[in-house]
Amino acid sequence: MSNEQKSFIKKYKIKKAVIFMWQVFILLFFLILWEVLSKHNIINPFIFSSPSKVVKCIINLYKDNNLFIHIWVTIYETLIAFVIGLVISFLVSIILYLYNTVYKVLDLFLTCLNSLPKVALGPMIIIIAGANTKSIIVMAVLINLIVSIVVITDGFYNTDKIKIKLMNSFGASKYQIVRYLVIPSSYKTIISSFKLSISMSLIGVVSGEFLVSKAGLGYLIIYGTQVFNLDLVISGILLLVIISYILYRVVEYIEKLLLK
Repeated sequence: MSNEQKSFIKKYKIKKAVIFMWQVFILLFFLILWEVLSKHNIINPFIFSSPSKVVKCIINLYKDNNLFIHIWVTIYETLIAFVIGLVISFLVSIILYLYNTVYKVLDLFLTCLNSLPKVALGPMIIIIAGANTKSIIVMAVLINLIVSIVVITDGFYNTDKIKIKLMNSFGASKYQIVRYLVIPSSYKTIISSFKLSISMSLIGVVSGEFLVSKAGLGYLIIYGTQVFNLDLVISGILLLVIISYILYRVVEYIEKLLLK
């Protein structure tokens, strides 16, 4: 390794460490400021709670053996919705690419469905699927499905046209072009849609738990609101932030493995 390479790697590591330190500093500053403002009643401690109260609330949930049950329910529903949405969106995207006329016909409807607040369909989903976990998963799938279809299909249609013409000149069929060119060329787009899909799945699950659930972090937040336990509400929100970050990092790690 040359001196220039060593110097570059050293600078890169220093820059990464500085960024991490700034992130930690901002987080600690926010938590300390929040605690101080709440303790001196500068902000309403009943509404905004405080870090110390949130920690106590999470510890109490753990002691009551409720913490990991609610976390697991939310993660389980999110992963199920994520996998179902991903498989369906991938298959639908292939069909929309193979049949361009179908894509042009459905494009308007996909746009309309994507902009539709899926929570508005909640009562109908509950009537059809029942007031159970199925409704929550269906809600999450509906929220992540359309977005994934649009992203993956756009990735397919952005495949290099010159390469497609080259394969056509060798007599390749549509299916061969999709299998050997379009899908491999769209790996980054497909894998990037994982990140979007996992976050949308979590949003869908929490939205579903708001409507109908007996467990999960969405249930904790709604229950805390109903009994005016704002410490529980903020604890639920904080746990959701942590889970979303962990899920994002896991998907990011899978992305790096697949791209290799």
